Amino acid sequence: MLKSMTGYGRTKGTITGYQADVEVRTLNSKFLDIQLKLPKNLMSKELEIRSMISESLKRGKVSLAIDLTQDASVESDQVNHELFKRYYKEYTQLALEVGSKTDDLFRLALYSPDVMSSSSLDESVIETQWKELIPVLNDALAACNDFRQQEGASLAKELNTYIENIRTCLEQIVGHDPDRVEVIRERIRKHQQEIESSEEFDKNRFEQEMIYYIEKLDISEEIVRLTNHLDYFGEVMAEDDSQGKKLGFISQEIGREINTIGSKANYAPVQKLVVSMKDELEKIKEQLLNII
Repeated sequence: MLKSMTGYGRTKGTITGYQADVEVRTLNSKFLDIQLKLPKNLMSKELEIRSMISESLKRGKVSLAIDLTQDASVESDQVNHELFKRYYKEYTQLALEVGSKTDDLFRLALYSPDVMSSSSLDESVIETQWKELIPVLNDALAACNDFRQQEGASLAKELNTYIENIRTCLEQIVGHDPDRVEVIRERIRKHQQEIESSEEFDKNRFEQEMIYYIEKLDISEEIVRLTNHLDYFGEVMAEDDSQGKKLGFISQEIGREINTIGSKANYAPVQKLVVSMKDELEKIKEQLLNII
């Protein structure tokens, strides 16, 4: 089952004193790249959060944001009241001394250093909040994974279409091969007649070179190998775990066989089919960039 690296998940829940909102976004990346946006009182849990993401999402560029909104019914412990009063009193006195307006002093005092702080939270409270947040976080990661699976199913359909298009072209190449061989033989016969008229003609050497030449133009082995690679690609796509990198390696092998057929074909109808197969393969490679 394929998984896309593009995903989204969002869940909300209640923890001690807060409403929690967890949002996960993922994009394609060669490796696991995690970006976190955490409230101050959860900074100590960064390594644990990264570990949870790594275990669940495996690969991709991951952006995770946790937003905590204090319940209106809970008395705020994030405002240092005494410090706020001291700031406000001092700012008011300074404003009077210089004859300045006092309209914005409330906001200025509120956002002065250490007035808005969660440092007063007890460690035990943070641990309780963390334990309550873990299920919410897991639900967001699971929702993101579900999104990835749905996207992966769509990608799987497209990849199957491209693989079948390559297989159809290959079947047509097999159908053209007898004509291709006959054209090459006729070409060789004409050259043979020209060469045999030469006084320096060496029949034994000519036969050896023709055998070598015909073997170099034989594409039967490439056809067999390419068929096997196409079958194997489908088998890997059907595996339980998403195997984006493995599919990438198989697509490289498919490309090698297609290129070899193209270089050996020496026949216009086959060359056209080779171009079509290369076009389908490029589509496959483009889609594989977004597979885990």
